[in-house]
Amino acid sequence: MDILHHGARDGVTGSCHQLRMNADTSLLVDCGLFQGVEASASGAAGGDRLDIEFDLSGIRALIVTHVHIDHVGRIPYLLAAGFKGPILCSEASARLLPIVLEDAFKLGISRDQPKVEHYLALINSRIIALPYKTWFTLHDDASLHVRIRLQRAGHILGSSYVEVDVYDRPAEEKKRIVFSGDLGAPHAPLLPAPKPARRADIVVLESTYGDRNHQSRADRRQRLQAVIEDALRDKGTVLIPAFSIGRTQELLCELEDIIHRCTRGDHSSVAPDKDVWPSLPIILDSPLASRFTEAYRQLQPFWDEEAIRRVRSGRRPLVFEQLITIDSHADHQHTVNHLAQTGRSAVVIAGGGMCSGGRIVNYLKAMLGNTRHNVVFVGYQARGTPGAQIQQFGPRGGYVELDGERHDIRAKVHSLGGYSAHADQDGLVRFVTGMREWAGEIRLIHGEAGAKQQLRRVLEGEYQRKGVKVHIHIP
Repeated sequence: MDILHHGARDGVTGSCHQLRMNADTSLLVDCGLFQGVEASASGAAGGDRLDIEFDLSGIRALIVTHVHIDHVGRIPYLLAAGFKGPILCSEASARLLPIVLEDAFKLGISRDQPKVEHYLALINSRIIALPYKTWFTLHDDASLHVRIRLQRAGHILGSSYVEVDVYDRPAEEKKRIVFSGDLGAPHAPLLPAPKPARRADIVVLESTYGDRNHQSRADRRQRLQAVIEDALRDKGTVLIPAFSIGRTQELLCELEDIIHRCTRGDHSSVAPDKDVWPSLPIILDSPLASRFTEAYRQLQPFWDEEAIRRVRSGRRPLVFEQLITIDSHADHQHTVNHLAQTGRSAVVIAGGGMCSGGRIVNYLKAMLGNTRHNVVFVGYQARGTPGAQIQQFGPRGGYVELDGERHDIRAKVHSLGGYSAHADQDGLVRFVTGMREWAGEIRLIHGEAGAKQQLRRVLEGEYQRKGVKVHIHIP
């Protein structure tokens, strides 16, 4: 048995991992897109690394941990390379995956509608939706029995970590391998926190934030509110680059809660005029995010109890009164011009989580040079992306290149770490040490080199204190 890493080995994107159980039988966990400088084998932004360069023979199935593009974006190329097996994912992911892959197909391959429809029919015919906490037999013959089970990962709706039980019948040997996928942080709107597996022999663990702990999620609402109130005083706009799925829906829930509390007066507000809250426009400018938000709304059975209680009390976390949805490009351009040229305050959530594309770019071009405005980062910015450059150079009064043009950064730049959808170092360690039976092998993937090294040191310390042997491998 062996584990091969075809992505997210030297960085945080392009997740793709092959569990080879014998010479003839493998499974694939995720097949994602590379982003930022990781998109080029040379380490320079602007490449693609789309080709499937590994042997597909013997791969029985693809398991999708969740539908973020860095975990599923190469699926069209996997199918084009000849993969014939099923695509296994959670029930919620089965609803969301066709939306993601339709967008990826249109952006990267073709917008021809008959081709798109044929492709989506192919995707839907391959998807097998699995309920959480239920074993599914993937392979069974005289020499090998393989079953998998999905558990909630708390990262985005439908996200899962994967338990794989492998039984080598001739050797009478059993092993359990756990692939973490992307693990979520506690206290996220809409989603319950992940619970560790009962046991594992091998854990393949993400390490995105293996070198740090997030700012408190308990007070993140107050920090976001403070940024909005700063913009209200300056008659400016708050720009939030956000990925269409997961972060956008969490932000909408948080903003609805801020408005609800401040309108009722049961939460302190230092805005110039507290009456501004009920009329403050929250602008969602991303057609794809709007589709996902509607899908999220329809998937309420997978929300956590707190979010469901809000709905039962008559509140609408994802479709509240102040929410304005922008669909057409003409409306988008009009909104950019209006906010840039007037003193009307607003909060804009726009597509393009790392500012390398999407509608957020037009807002940034129009507003980065004005101190009235605020840019708020609520998620990881990969090396080489404009988002990372704004995050790094903005506080110094630097500049960023957008579509080949230099733009000075005069807007205020904020990074609210408490909004990360990834588990931090403490969360990653708890995922391993919260198991009743600790794994003897851990493979650290999906992280920068420094994050992996720090996480390894912390985990080795925990194992040493418990007196358990472990081999922690960095591929």
